[in-house]
Amino acid sequence: MQEELLSWLKVFEQYPQLETLAALIMLVTVALVANWVVKHILVRGFYKLLSRMGGAHKNDFGIIKRLSNIVPALIISSSIGVVPGLPEAAVTVVKNVAGGFIILTLALALGAALEIVNVLYMRRRNAYLKPIKGYLQIIKIVIYAIATILIVATLIDRSPLILLSGLGAMAAVVMLIFQDTLLSLVASVQISSGDLIRVGDWVEMPQFNADGDVIDIALHTVKIQNWDKTITTIPTKRFISDSFINWRGMQESGGRRIKRSLYIDQHSIHFLTAEELEHARNFNLLKGYFDDKLDELNEWNAKHVKSSAGESLDSRKLTNIGTFRAYIDQYIRNHPGIHQSGMTLMVRQLSPTPEGLPMEIYCFTKTTAWTDYEAIQSDIFDHLLAIAPEFNLRVYQAPSGYDMRQMGANLLQTKQIH
Repeated sequence: MQEELLSWLKVFEQYPQLETLAALIMLVTVALVANWVVKHILVRGFYKLLSRMGGAHKNDFGIIKRLSNIVPALIISSSIGVVPGLPEAAVTVVKNVAGGFIILTLALALGAALEIVNVLYMRRRNAYLKPIKGYLQIIKIVIYAIATILIVATLIDRSPLILLSGLGAMAAVVMLIFQDTLLSLVASVQISSGDLIRVGDWVEMPQFNADGDVIDIALHTVKIQNWDKTITTIPTKRFISDSFINWRGMQESGGRRIKRSLYIDQHSIHFLTAEELEHARNFNLLKGYFDDKLDELNEWNAKHVKSSAGESLDSRKLTNIGTFRAYIDQYIRNHPGIHQSGMTLMVRQLSPTPEGLPMEIYCFTKTTAWTDYEAIQSDIFDHLLAIAPEFNLRVYQAPSGYDMRQMGANLLQTKQIH
């Protein structure tokens, strides 16, 4: 055994390059074995321990695995100097590369740790009110920038202060390169301090075809999931420079506005006849209205309308449109899905249009849920459209092809009679 060892030593003495190669192979083998032991034994054992203790190791974003890569780098960096026959320049290069790799690994581990901080923060009940993802991304950028400077300084074997002193001359270039990041940072601070948007808000930005819920607020972008389930990504700074609608106020108020009009054919508007008045008295919602309104009209006519014989043409009378407006008002005020106090409720006429006389309903539902809101609104207008003919009123509708065919048939029939 001793003779064989001596023979091997003589071979190494005759061939020093072989000795260097053997030492390098041994060093790399030790580093690989150490890496395997750390990752497959120590790290797995640590994960199993966390699992038994109830820890969620799946959410560590690979921090432990990244840190385990430092072990082989440390072995190579600390042992490369003892390899015989290796040039000093090669030793320096290997140490510098290993040092740069260690710095990079630490920077990536810190970035993953910031991800864990964000995940833990978002578990808080009111975390969506003040998201910190944008600030954590800024910290990441600072960490990666510092790591880049240290890595470059380590590789060229120079002090980092030399590189930092050169950054002053590059400030203008840096500002140009990172202008979007700086603008986004300022926008993120203003959005957070002004509470402009939160995760979960319903936001509408027509210029970007965005209309939906905010699902993520990052440093550079805000993600909005539209109602058709598509995702719109908007630069964060545009929420400061452009206008947008945030429906949070409506949702927090507990009521959603109905602002919609019925267009009445103006040719169907007239004073109520005695028969129509008697028919309208059958509406339970109008019983109090007729008593008060008729007393008001009779009193006004007695004071202002002077006629020696019969009823004057300029006397005030009940109209079918006014009676219908009073009916709508009472119907809305008795609807169980409409806010009756604390929010505006009215029925009004707008200026006549070529499409008819708009009869606008302005009120608020007791719910902000989209489907319930649309159901309440549809129920109201279903009823009003169906009951308008009871007041001898017609809802305006542009002539259709069917109307034109009926008109032509009537003209043809008239010609045939004559």
